[in-house]
Amino acid sequence: MGLQRVHASAETTVGLAELRDLDREDIDSIVRFWYNSGDEFLEFLGIDRSLLETVEDTRRRFLRAIPAGHPDQQSIAFAIAVNGRFAGYTLLNRYTPDLNYSHWHITNPSLRASGLSTALYPYRIRTYFDSAPINCLTHQTRTRNAGVNRMLDRYVPVAETRYIEQPDGVALPGEFHLRYVFRKDIPGFFERVRKTV
Repeated sequence: MGLQRVHASAETTVGLAELRDLDREDIDSIVRFWYNSGDEFLEFLGIDRSLLETVEDTRRRFLRAIPAGHPDQQSIAFAIAVNGRFAGYTLLNRYTPDLNYSHWHITNPSLRASGLSTALYPYRIRTYFDSAPINCLTHQTRTRNAGVNRMLDRYVPVAETRYIEQPDGVALPGEFHLRYVFRKDIPGFFERVRKTV
C-alpha cells in the first residue's frame, strides 16, 4: 500500500477508526461492494445500475478520485479504516463552490450500524472543507434510509424533502431529504461530540 495522508482518527466502539486518502489498493474492495453486494441491498440503496456501468468504469472513476491535491479535482475519495483495515469510503463530488454532494458507504457489512459513521462525521465534513475550496455541502439522502437519516439528525436538520429526478451519483429518482452544511457549522459538530463523550 502506498503512503496515504491520514486526515483524522477516532476511538470507536469497533476500534480505532481513521479517515485517510483513498489508495489504489482500496479500489478492489469498493468494486466488490458495488458488484457483489446483491440485488436486494442495491435495491434498498436505490441504485440505477445503468449509471453504475461496468466494473472497469467504476475502477476508473475511483482511480480519478484518489486525492491529487489539485484544487479543480471534481471527485475526491477518502478511505475509512478500522484497526488498519479498509472498512468503507466517502466521496466528495464537486460542481461549484456552493453545489457539492457527499456519499458515504461502510463496505464491511459487520461494521454497519456500529456508530462508526456517527463518530467520524465531524472529521469527514472537516476533511471535505479542508481538501477543496467549497462553501456549501449538500447531503441528499433517501427518506427510507432510516439509519443514515438518524445519524445525520444528530448534526444537521433536514432543510427540505422532495422528489428528485436526477439525484447525485448513481441513485435512481426518488424522495430525498436535503440538508446543507457550511464551513461555519464544523466547530459545532465537534462541540456535540464533546458533549456526548
